[in-house]
Amino acid sequence: MRHTRETFFVVLLIVITLLNIYDFYNDYQESDHSSLHLWVEALIIFGSLVGISSLIHENRQRRQEAENLRLQLSSTRTDLSNTRKNLSELNDKLSQASQQYSEVIQEQMSAWDFTPSEKAVALLLLKGLSFDEVAAVRETKEKTVRQQASTIYRKSGLNGRHELAAWFFEDFLN
Repeated sequence: MRHTRETFFVVLLIVITLLNIYDFYNDYQESDHSSLHLWVEALIIFGSLVGISSLIHENRQRRQEAENLRLQLSSTRTDLSNTRKNLSELNDKLSQASQQYSEVIQEQMSAWDFTPSEKAVALLLLKGLSFDEVAAVRETKEKTVRQQASTIYRKSGLNGRHELAAWFFEDFLN
């Protein structure tokens, strides 16, 4: 749409300029022509030619800028697609690692002979929940959670939630 409008104005200016040239020629052919009038028409013709060349130049510049923007957009879309693919692959790897690490944690808890309830409490403690929060999640009393936590620490040979978390976290540092 914009291209059509710009082309219309360029063609309109060309037609006006040609009409001015025709008028200038006719005025010049007359024997009693005014020099001032001819100079004014010559300036109008010159201004029209400058306007036409300016519009054509701007039009070409805009087209080039639009093409550059299209190329940049295409490149950005490609980059975005590649980034999404990489993030998807990374997400898959993280999901696999999380699953594998969860299995390692479950195996260790089984090796420590944790009951299913103790495993559930230990996982919530590893996630950083307080005794009150664990009790709320498990719909039990805080005292029960404290007793289960004591049993967890005794069976694992660790002295509290920090050592329990550190025991599992240490694997990431090696």
